Amino acid sequence: MKVRDCLVSAPGKAILHGEHAVVHGKVALAVSLNRRTYLHLKATSDGTVCINLPNIDTFLCWNLSELKQLLPYFCGQREAGQRLDFDLLKRLRDFMGLTNGNLDTSNMATLTFLYIYMSLFGSGELPSLKVSVWSELPTGAGLGSSAAYSVCLAAALLCASGAIPAPLKEWDHTARWHQEDLELINSWAFQGEMIIHGNPSGVDNTVGTWGGMLRFLAGKIIPLSRVPLIRILLTNTKVPRSTKVLVARVKDRINKFPPIMIPVLDTVDAVSSTCEKVLTEMTREPITGEHYNTLEELIDINQHLLNVMGVGHPALDMVCRVTLAKGLHSKLTGAGGGGCGITLLRPETDSAIIQSTMQDLKDCGFDCWETSIGGPGVQQHSPFSIKEEILEILNRYGVPRVTEQEDGLTL
Repeated sequence: MKVRDCLVSAPGKAILHGEHAVVHGKVALAVSLNRRTYLHLKATSDGTVCINLPNIDTFLCWNLSELKQLLPYFCGQREAGQRLDFDLLKRLRDFMGLTNGNLDTSNMATLTFLYIYMSLFGSGELPSLKVSVWSELPTGAGLGSSAAYSVCLAAALLCASGAIPAPLKEWDHTARWHQEDLELINSWAFQGEMIIHGNPSGVDNTVGTWGGMLRFLAGKIIPLSRVPLIRILLTNTKVPRSTKVLVARVKDRINKFPPIMIPVLDTVDAVSSTCEKVLTEMTREPITGEHYNTLEELIDINQHLLNVMGVGHPALDMVCRVTLAKGLHSKLTGAGGGGCGITLLRPETDSAIIQSTMQDLKDCGFDCWETSIGGPGVQQHSPFSIKEEILEILNRYGVPRVTEQEDGLTL
């Protein structure tokens, strides 16, 4: 079959407020990060299917004749949103030689790609194509890198299969899908997250699909229609941590000190709700310094509460001290115990202050980027709209170079 080339991207995510409390029935606010994963799908004619993931040194190709041997086990065009077919997953693991359970990042990413590819194309002729992915998101840092990957895979493969239309018009640089198509993308991306994580909440793939901010409470995910674009510093302490261990630590502390910890959870819930109210106000009226004052106070309060829960870390304390020395306010984001922190940047913050703060954080051995929260979800792009450094990387793996000519864009 003939497939359509597609260049897409999806954002990472950060938890603004509500970490850990959300596990105990409280509100959490998740926001999109303006650091993205980019995927290019290119139709080929060499009888192979290839996946190129340079971030994790993965470059694999299969002959279509190999993949066709699996077709009797796939029903093809399976309905999105249904439970994963674990028999099909097992067959794919066997096909990939993963019988010993060697499911590292590379293998999980490859397994997810093959599962969605075979599910969408398995009812007909398997197309020859090449998928190349590059991400601005570090893996394993709690920033939704796997979800951004799954969202990109779902969007590109659905678009290539004709299940959803390509929203990009000839004159567009970027375009987004309609609501119904986004829901289909999200449902397939959630299946990808189930392959990678087993029992995901669905928050990460929903942020990757819709962008902006969403409210998560008791398993219900509500995307908020409008949120302000807010600048932040994003710092990766590079300290590894186990989300499972940290969640258990909080639970143990609640069981041990319920009269103390239950009010802490209630306060975190109030912080999340207050922040949501402030951000909503910022979309309806002129933004003032008082809005930012409140956001800064909420960040400080929540960071102290997270330390009370037992999920802080000396590296995260260092982030808070370094940034506070420059008048900036920070908190951990995600599971804590290491991982990442976010720092609020006011509109009037001088660029010299930002640069010196970033350098101070890097001198601590951390990675640090200036970015923003609240940006768009999954998008289709023309190659000409992509950052030059990203395009250069993707060019190595099959994206045609773009030149601007008098008559328009030429691939």
